[in-house]
Formats: sequence, C-alpha cells, structure tokens
Amino acid sequence: MKKEMAEMQQNAVQNQTAVMIEIGTNLLNQTAEQTRKLTDVEAQVLNQTTRLELQLLEHSLSTNKLEKQILDQTSEINKLQDKNSLLEKKVLDMEDKHVVQLQSIREEKDQLQVLVSKQNSVIEELEKQLVTATANNSALQKQQHDLMETVHGLLTMMSTPGSKNAAAAKGKQTVFRDCADAFKAGRTSSGVYTLTFPNSTEEVKAHCDMETAGGGWTVIQRREDGSVDFQRTWKEYKVGFGNPAGEYWLGNEFVSQLTNQRRYALRIRLADWEGGEAYALYEHFFLSGEDLNYRIHLRGLSGTAGKISSISQPGSDFSTKDADKDKCVCKCSQMLTGGWWFDACGPSNLNGMYYPQRQNTNRFNGIKWYYWKGSGYSLKATAMMVRPADF
Repeated sequence: MKKEMAEMQQNAVQNQTAVMIEIGTNLLNQTAEQTRKLTDVEAQVLNQTTRLELQLLEHSLSTNKLEKQILDQTSEINKLQDKNSLLEKKVLDMEDKHVVQLQSIREEKDQLQVLVSKQNSVIEELEKQLVTATANNSALQKQQHDLMETVHGLLTMMSTPGSKNAAAAKGKQTVFRDCADAFKAGRTSSGVYTLTFPNSTEEVKAHCDMETAGGGWTVIQRREDGSVDFQRTWKEYKVGFGNPAGEYWLGNEFVSQLTNQRRYALRIRLADWEGGEAYALYEHFFLSGEDLNYRIHLRGLSGTAGKISSISQPGSDFSTKDADKDKCVCKCSQMLTGGWWFDACGPSNLNGMYYPQRQNTNRFNGIKWYYWKGSGYSLKATAMMVRPADF
C-alpha cells in the first residue's frame, strides 16, 4: 500500500511538474512574442525619431537661410533708406532752386507782358496808318489810271478825223460785257478794261488776261506784292476793292450776275517763292446771289495744282470778318484773315495775309492752296479769272 501510495504521489508530482513546465513554456513563448513586438515598436519609434530629426535639421537649415536673406534684405533696405534720404535732400535743394527760378521767370513774364502790351498798341497804330496809307495809295492809283484813260481818249479824239458822233461811237466800243467780248472785238492786249453789269449801264474796271490759255479771261482776283489789304468787310467784297492794274478783288455782286448769265469756267493761277507755278481749272463755275451768301459752285477739276479741289465741295458760303457764314464756331475769316469760301476753315484761302519770302512758311493765315503746297505755305502770287466755257 505504501508503495502504491508512493507511486501515486510520484505520479502526481510528475503531473504537476509537467503542468508547471507547460505553463512555464507558454509563459516563455508569450514573453518572447511580447519581446518581439516591443522590439518592432522600438524600431518604428527609432525610425520615426530619425525622420523627425532629419526634418528638424532641414527646417533648421531653411531657417538659417531665411535669417540670412532677412539680414541681406535689411541691409538693402538700410542702403535704400540712405539713398532715399540723399535724394530727398537733393529734391529739397532743387525745389529751393526752382522756387527762385520760377520767381525769376514770373518776373520776366510780367515784364514781357508789359512789353507785348506796348508792342500791341504800337502795332495797332501802325496797322491803322497802313490801312490809311493803302487806301490813299489805292485812291491815287485809281485817279492816275482814270487820268491816263482820259488823256488817252483825248489824244485819240484829237488824232482821229471825223465828227463828234463818230468819236462818241468809238468810245462806246471800249465798254464790254466781259474780257472775252473785248478779245473777240480785237482787243488782244492784256490790261485794264471797262466792263458793264449784265442788263445795266453800271460799269466796273477789270484786268483782262489776253495771253493765258488763249486769252479772254476776266480777272476777278489778283495777289502779287501785298500792297492791298484783303481783310475787308462784306460790303467791300461785294462791290470790289483794290487796283485792277495791281492787286484787287473785282466784287462778288458783279461776278455773281456775270456767271449766272451763261456758263463760265474758272482758272486759278498760283506761284510759289521758288519759281514754281501751277493752275486749277474748273469747267463750270458760278456764284449764287447775295441772298445765298454768294455761295460758290464748282464742277470739273483739272490742272496741276492738285487732283483734289482745295476749295471745299459742295459749295460753301462766302465769309468776311464782319459776316461769319462758315461752318466753324471759330470764325474762320477772323482767324485766317480775308474773305473766302471757308466751309470749316478749309484747305484754301487765296485772300489770306501776304507774307514775303523767308517769312512765308508755317503761316496758317497766309495765302494757301493745300493740295499744292500744304497748309502752312503762303504763296507769292495768285490770280482767279473767268471766261465763257464755250470761248
């Protein structure tokens, strides 16, 4: 019994030992697994820590670069501030100088304005004297011309036999409707002739050009030396002014009545200061009556003074310094001087201010014909003449 009991105890101890060994083995296995997991976690933590340390190092380098850039920018800003201070000082110095200069210029301007005012007064007085002298000169020239015609007539009467009636009849032959009539009557020398208004006994003196393009031209305008003032009133342009032997305007009323009787052509002759000449020929020309402001009508342009008409088309009304009939609010006749068919000041004005050679450029109020010499060139001489279109 004892032996069995001992065996049983021995078996029980063995069983307990086996159980304990199994439990211990399990614990060891679990401990090994936990240790492996901890090792993995530790490795991950080390890797993460390494990455963070690298990022921190990179950020530290970036921060150092930024700090260096900030220092450089701060240095540049300090330099710019120094330059700005210097420039501000220079600007202040220049402003002080400019204030002094401006004050000096203002004083000079005031002095010049005083001088200009005085000169304007002198110019106005000289212009008045010039107008008076021109009028006197024109009157004297007209008297001289009339006396010469009278003497010529008396000499003719004294040298030709026959009765008084024959002399009177011969005298009547010197009066013509236009220069074309005079030419056809055998008067082929250029000069001043006596013409009559259509359907009237009223007479007017006109220069006849019997040489240009076959002759027979009645000259209605002529400029050649600036001896006549063309800045005239509406009434003066209506009846005419100047000296037919020199510079003159025949008169809008006569030209209007003449060119409405039959078809007339207009020829414009132009001369520059360099010896050049040009002409514009309009195959049909007439002026409306005074009720339509002597409006100009032109058709059929040819010639050498430009392929485009320098007289605005369709027809413009005539304007003078005291009768503004143009299409511009600026009053072209007062601004450009002279009476003309200005439209909106337009590309021509043959009645503008006369400027001598070397003073005739950049003169927008001079004698201009845009499509030949441009807007700022003032011409040396001009003539406007009419002749029946069927001459």
